[in-house]
Amino acid sequence: MTLYHFGNCLALVYVPYYMTYKYSGLSEYGAFWKCIQAGGIYIFTQLCKMLVLATFFDSDSLSSATNDFNFLAEFLRCTVDIADLLGFALILSRIPGKGHSKLITAGLGWGAAEVILSRGIMLWVGARGTEFSWIYILKCLESNVLLIQHITTAALIWMFTRHDLNKALKPFVTILLVITVFKGVWLEGLLSILTLGPWYEIGAKALISIVIGFATLHIYAGLAQQIGI
Repeated sequence: MTLYHFGNCLALVYVPYYMTYKYSGLSEYGAFWKCIQAGGIYIFTQLCKMLVLATFFDSDSLSSATNDFNFLAEFLRCTVDIADLLGFALILSRIPGKGHSKLITAGLGWGAAEVILSRGIMLWVGARGTEFSWIYILKCLESNVLLIQHITTAALIWMFTRHDLNKALKPFVTILLVITVFKGVWLEGLLSILTLGPWYEIGAKALISIVIGFATLHIYAGLAQQIGI
C-alpha cells in the first residue's frame, strides 16, 4: 500500500512536467539538455541565496517560535528571492531560440530541478512510510502550481527585458513581477488571516497563479503578434 501511495505521489509530481515537455513541442526542438542547463542555473542560484541568507541575515529574524505567520521573515526571504529573477534572466540569455519554446524551456527546467531537489527526498522518506498522509498529496499538487508560476515568471522576465514592449504595458509587467516575487508575503499573510484549510489554500494558490498566468499570456500574445513570433 505504501509503495502504491509512493507511486501515485511520483506520478502526480513528475507526470505534468513530462506532459508539458512532450506536448509543448520541446521534444521536437531537442530541448532536453537546455532544460538540464536551466536546472543547473537553478541550483547555482539557490546556493547563492543560501550563502546570502547565512551571511547577512540573522537566523532569529528568519524563524518564529510558533507556527504563526512571520511578516519580517517572509519579507526578508522574498527580498532574497529577487535572485531568482536574475537566475531566470541568465537562463533566457543563455538559451538560444525564440518564442514560447524558450520560455517553457526556462520555466520547465527551473521547476523540474526544484521538484527533484525539494520533493524527491521528501517523497522517498515520507511517502514510503508506514502511514498514509494527505500532506504528500498536497505537496505534489503544490509542485504543479509552481510549474505554472515558473513559466509565468520566465515570460514576465522575457517581456521586461524587451525593448519593443509597449511602454504602456511596462508598468503592468513590473507589477506582476512584484506580485509574483512577494507572493510569500501578501498571499501567505492573507491565508494565515483567513485560516483556511490546506485544500482551500492549495486552491487559492492555484487560482492566483492561473489569474497571473492569464494576464501574462494576454500581454505576451500581443507582443508576440507585434514582433511576429
